[in-house]
Order: sequence, then structure tokens, then C-alpha cells
Amino acid sequence: MSQSAPPPAQPPAQPQPQPEPVDGNPYAQQSADVVPPAPQPGAVPPPPAPGAPYGAVPAPAPVRSNVGLGLVAAFAAAVVAGGVYGAIIGLTKHEIGWAAVGVGFLVGLAAGRLGGRNPVLPVASAVLSLGSVYIGQLVGEAMIGAKETPLSFSELFFQHFDVLQEAWKADADPLTFVFFAIAACVAFTGAKKAAH
Repeated sequence: MSQSAPPPAQPPAQPQPQPEPVDGNPYAQQSADVVPPAPQPGAVPPPPAPGAPYGAVPAPAPVRSNVGLGLVAAFAAAVVAGGVYGAIIGLTKHEIGWAAVGVGFLVGLAAGRLGGRNPVLPVASAVLSLGSVYIGQLVGEAMIGAKETPLSFSELFFQHFDVLQEAWKADADPLTFVFFAIAACVAFTGAKKAAH
């Protein structure tokens, strides 16, 4: 009697990957080895799907808001603009309205462009432009005083600042305060517009 050996054990069969349904239709199947044809050079792309006549809508631009950078930029612009404004007053011996507008514009532009849309920046720009116009007018007074007295500009501005302020008060008229208002208004609106 001969015995036969049992057949060797075979590993369980692995399930074969099934083709995926196409477009949600379980009866239409796509083979795994089928590659869609590449578009031909110069070919016109297919029209957008119904309901989206203009294609995808781009994502909105991210909102910039860097208050610190905006304040530093506005302060630097206020210092520079105040110095230039004072030099114009000192050279011409007159307050010039467009120069006050320029001070406000530069301060607001710097704050809005570098700081973004933070609501603090227009208010800070207006305050800084007021200070810039005031310092500019004092610089102008010191330049004029240095020409009319034996004291130098730096002596008047740094050692006799109280005398300089008294001279500014004596020379101030309603137009002086109009320039303050113009600069503050331009800085406020300029910061809001530059942030967009």
C-alpha cells in the first residue's frame, strides 16, 4: 500500500485590485493601465464646467497687519518730513500749505504700506503728523532765529527751546492750525488708502 503525500499548502490568494468606478458609475470602469492623452501643444483647453462660467475664483489676498512695523515707519517718516517742512519754512520764512499736506501724506503712506489695515495706524498717523508739523514749524523758527540773532540753530533748538516755543506762539495764527488739521486729515485718510 502506498500512501500519497498531501499536497503542499498554498498561501491564501491575494485579492486582485479591482478597477475603480468612473464618474460614480459602477458599471463604467477604468483600467489601471490606461493613461489619459496629453494635451496637444497649442490646443484650446475645454470650456469650464456648467455653473462656473469664469473658472475658479482666486483666493482673496491675505490681510496685512503689522502694527509695529507701521508705527516705526510712520515715526521715521514723521521725523524726516518734519525736518524737510522746517527747512522749507526756514528758507522761505513762510508756512506753505502743500508742505503740510506732504507731511501728512508721507506719514500716512508709510504707516499704511508697511503696517497694513490695522485700525490703530490711521489714528497714529494723524497724531504723528501733528507732531511732525509742530516740530517742523519749530525747526523753521529756529532757522529764522539763527539768521536774526547771534545764536546758532542748534543753540536755539536744543539750549533755548522754551524761547523758541514762545516765538512760535507769538507767530501762530489761525492758518497755522489749519495746516495742523490738513496734515492730520491727509495722514488719516492716506494710511487707510495705502493699506488696500
